[in-house]
Amino acid sequence: MTLEIVRIAVLNDNYVWLVHEPESGETMVVDPAVAEPVLAEADRRGWKITQIWNTHWHPDHTGGNQEIKDATGCMITGPEAESARIPTLDRMVKEGDSVMLGEVKADVIDVPAHTAGHIAYFLPSKEVAFVGDTLFAMGCGRLFEGTAEQMFSNMRKLEKLPDDTNVYCAHEYTEANGRYAVTAEPDNAALAQRMAEVVEMRGRGEPTVPTTIALEKATNPFMRASSAEQLAERRAAKDAF
Repeated sequence: MTLEIVRIAVLNDNYVWLVHEPESGETMVVDPAVAEPVLAEADRRGWKITQIWNTHWHPDHTGGNQEIKDATGCMITGPEAESARIPTLDRMVKEGDSVMLGEVKADVIDVPAHTAGHIAYFLPSKEVAFVGDTLFAMGCGRLFEGTAEQMFSNMRKLEKLPDDTNVYCAHEYTEANGRYAVTAEPDNAALAQRMAEVVEMRGRGEPTVPTTIALEKATNPFMRASSAEQLAERRAAKDAF
């Protein structure tokens, strides 16, 4: 059976992912910024939320934790390195650990840089990755608590995932990322074509994520950076763009 993954748009540009595993009946939430629309969507579908998975401590990824836990009794999993900043955690994990949604296993990957203890979750049997604010369509997270060297290492880890992996990030940043990306790689035909498609999609009010590892390898200037130094240059240019 395939996972049912529902996009819930909240705040200005956040996506919360509601993930249902039909065989076990378990339902998990990735990075709930707020609670009410998540609880409402689960209720509308007749799903009981049993877990929350956090990728990092920022309030627009954890703000709904307590209210959802109070309403459902769910278990909350998140990065061990940020447990002091996510007081609602029940289970702390790091790279090398795994978590289960029913019978579906997710491997934990350490991807620090946006925050010091940021993690991602990769579900190999489903070719799905939840990456928080580390990898975006045509972009990467700002280096708030880490270095370009760390982000470069993160890109190397993520590019090793299967090309068909569906990448679920936490924000609708694609069009803004693309406007910068085409200046970083003006001769990248795949990138130009993708940007044209994204502009059309956003013009119709359509979401542009999930993306895929293959698509990012072809069009993401941060994943395509040849060195940590080049990634740093591109991140600084994007920050000022």
